[in-house]
Amino acid sequence: MFVANRMAKNPITVTPETKVDAARELMKKHHFRRLPVVDEDGRLVGFLSDRDIMRVSPSPATTLSRYEITSLLAKMRIEDIMQKNVVSVNEDATIEEAALIMYNHKIGGLPVVSSVGAVVGVITETDIFKTFVDVMGLTHGKTRFTIADVGDKVGVVRDLGGIIADCGCNIDSLVTCQQDDGSYEIVVRFDTTDSEAVKKKLEENGFHVSHVVKIGC
Repeated sequence: MFVANRMAKNPITVTPETKVDAARELMKKHHFRRLPVVDEDGRLVGFLSDRDIMRVSPSPATTLSRYEITSLLAKMRIEDIMQKNVVSVNEDATIEEAALIMYNHKIGGLPVVSSVGAVVGVITETDIFKTFVDVMGLTHGKTRFTIADVGDKVGVVRDLGGIIADCGCNIDSLVTCQQDDGSYEIVVRFDTTDSEAVKKKLEENGFHVSHVVKIGC
């Protein structure tokens, strides 16, 4: 899964010379929280968020009139308030790389650039969440089995898959996660009409099934 497949393509952009009030109206009209800022060649030079605009907007307690507030923002340009040290991601990057960048930088969105630095999209935390839901097949009504206390040994996933296959089931998704004690937890999803029978079969073969639930339709 790549960023190019999940981003919002051909995003609306602004230039450093765009006035702040114009950008604010643009974001309000299209329900955007972020806008890439590009130069005349379409290359990324900054990133503008609704937080940047809020930071320079007068507070509700101001004594300025509505006209004065509008006039103030009309004179201010985006280059005065935009984020100039922009964190971006390449369109060829994986979705996991984008998620890690957002996590490490504690940000909710990234401009996506091509190999020559041109802005080709924007990817947000909402896109990441949707990808997670899609990858896990959460809307398809699969049964989720949590296998706890799995040792780090060769062939565990093969053995687990074999047992599930013997029960007449086909795995849709499988994720492993290392726990604090060094053991692994495996979460596997698939269609089954008899989850109790599958659970019994897994436990007869030494697997500890700690949780079973059907998620989705």
